[in-house]
Amino acid sequence: MGNCLFSQGADDVSLLNESEGAPLFPLLSFTFQERPQPVYHPRPGESRLASQLTEEEQIRIAQRIGLIQHLPKGILTLDLTHLTRKCVICMMDFEYGDPVRFLPCLHIYHVDCIDPWLMRSFTCPSCMEPVDAALLSTYEAN
Repeated sequence: MGNCLFSQGADDVSLLNESEGAPLFPLLSFTFQERPQPVYHPRPGESRLASQLTEEEQIRIAQRIGLIQHLPKGILTLDLTHLTRKCVICMMDFEYGDPVRFLPCLHIYHVDCIDPWLMRSFTCPSCMEPVDAALLSTYEAN
């Protein structure tokens, strides 16, 4: 007695895939794609995949991510045209409801603009103030 779940021929498999030239399950198309690995910039002018970083570089990036998460952020609810009109990274006007992040030097940026910037350079793009030094001194004072 043969096993009905085991098929010797490819014809049985083709019955699952096509029926008179049309796909039997047209919405069930599976393709497995690997997630792209994030690219990090451990030093200026250098880019590497996360899997290619040394343990020391991974620790440094984790510390940087931790510091970024401590920077205040919020939703733009005030009229800040008297302070600044544009995010100097993307050059787009700030609009009511935009998610923004505030740096210790009091410059304001879109969260989606400043977070990647700070992963590459931990200085304010406007005044070049080191963000980590100002942030650490704020915590030491409290």
